[in-house]
Amino acid sequence: MTSPVSDHQEMPEARIALRSSWLQKHFFFSLFVLLKKKNKQTGEPEQPEMVPNKKNVVLVDGVILNGPTTDPKAGEKFVEEACRLIMEEVILKAPDVTEKVCEWQPPEQLKQLLDLEMRDTGEPHQRLLKLCQDVIRYSVKTNHPRFFNQLYAGMDYYSLVARFITEALNPSVYTYEVSPVFLLVEEAVLKKMIEFIGWKEGDGIFNPGGSVSNMYAMNLARYKYCPEIKEKGLSGLPRLVLFTSAESHYSMKKAASFLGIGTQNVYFVETDSRGKMIPEELEKQVQRARKEGAAPFLVGATSGTTVLGAFDPLDEIADICARYGLWFHVDASWGGSALMSRKHRKLLHGIHRADSVAWNPHKMLMAGIQCCALLVKDSSDLLKRCYSANASYLFQQDKFYDVSYDTGDKSIQCSRRPDAFKFWMTWKALGTLGLEERVNRAIALARYLAEEITKREGFRLLLEPEFANVCFWFIPPSLRTMEEGPEFWAKLNLVAPAIKERMMKKGSMMLGYQPHQGKVNFFRQVVISPQVSREDMDFLLDEIDLLGRDM
Repeated sequence: MTSPVSDHQEMPEARIALRSSWLQKHFFFSLFVLLKKKNKQTGEPEQPEMVPNKKNVVLVDGVILNGPTTDPKAGEKFVEEACRLIMEEVILKAPDVTEKVCEWQPPEQLKQLLDLEMRDTGEPHQRLLKLCQDVIRYSVKTNHPRFFNQLYAGMDYYSLVARFITEALNPSVYTYEVSPVFLLVEEAVLKKMIEFIGWKEGDGIFNPGGSVSNMYAMNLARYKYCPEIKEKGLSGLPRLVLFTSAESHYSMKKAASFLGIGTQNVYFVETDSRGKMIPEELEKQVQRARKEGAAPFLVGATSGTTVLGAFDPLDEIADICARYGLWFHVDASWGGSALMSRKHRKLLHGIHRADSVAWNPHKMLMAGIQCCALLVKDSSDLLKRCYSANASYLFQQDKFYDVSYDTGDKSIQCSRRPDAFKFWMTWKALGTLGLEERVNRAIALARYLAEEITKREGFRLLLEPEFANVCFWFIPPSLRTMEEGPEFWAKLNLVAPAIKERMMKKGSMMLGYQPHQGKVNFFRQVVISPQVSREDMDFLLDEIDLLGRDM
């Protein structure tokens, strides 16, 4: 049972002042200093200005080529003012619980408020700054402590600074010559993540999302099963079949469609009441596919399902994969961060036996969207063999440095963001123990919320949470004495959408809902951000009760 240290409710003013003071002291002045300072302001002697030699104007196709066409000083001034706006309106103001999570506007009204029209001539900087302010005003504040709507939330200041750096440098991570620092950072981060999975060695690549990681893994497994597909394509292949949980992410089905495997060849395995894949049912499906003359090649397990937060039994699934020679992929996009916690990593017991793992640090570890890795146990360059195209203008083999650091040919992308840098910066700032505490606190808050739900009239858990997903119904007063038959459930199905509409229009918080596996609409609350407190958990239940008590 939880035992709160104090029932004292911290005053919003105190929270605001504390947060503002800390940020301004440790962050504001170091991040948003003036972009340029004149030498005379510092008391240093002025240096002579370097004036280029004057040359005759060069005109080509009616275009003057002398000198730059941009105004650097005006651009620097705009960046400075925009950064100040971001600091004040997003970093300082948005996480304040007295502010709205969103300022809801219907689409047609929002189109009018934003002035989305692009014109023949550019607009003045003050007008652009006003547009920036409007964008911030009408956007959802995902760094607000009461944004519970998705599997990402909150703000990590170190990751944010890393994003500012990479956006300003605008690198593309494919060769060492253009991204020396970021390629080494990615190598270091992948190596550390591989250690936490429990592999002695491995490989990996950061990519644009967990869905893409799952697609990478599926294609890699198919290439391992039949390498000739890279050159010969789908013609002549047997009917390939893969297996995944009925609770798995929809990207598994999408990947099968995209890769030409076909959605009908995705065999969904039955789950138990908690949403975990049943190993015995998996083995039946594998045997069924074999009897049909199909070629099973992949099993996709899930560690942390989207709705219930369920973890498949990886050890038992690994046994079946070993028995039938199947590639074992684990989609740990959501639940992989539990590996950072000595207390909770048991949720992923057996993950070291996987051939590939998808893990998204931008979820519970808050590295900032997007930050997603596909990790592969193979260390024989399977990724590169599967995806390489050997572009001679990019991956030349006669460069003056070690070309093994040109890792871009392992990716299906050419241009690729340095997403690992955000996670690296956060890890460096917090250390492994700080990341572990982030996981432990999120799960503890989920436990607290679940206990509070069991104590309150009108609230009902679907099941005890295993991870940070808390699924529950709110039963309004008008339904509390009704017999739980078809009419009751039909009416209860309307409650969550109605309350969601009210909270959105009020702007007090954001919380997801959905029907699931025959159960009518219920709320799904997800705890991620370390900015979330026990008071925010209490507020969530109080607010739902307030918004739904007249129903």
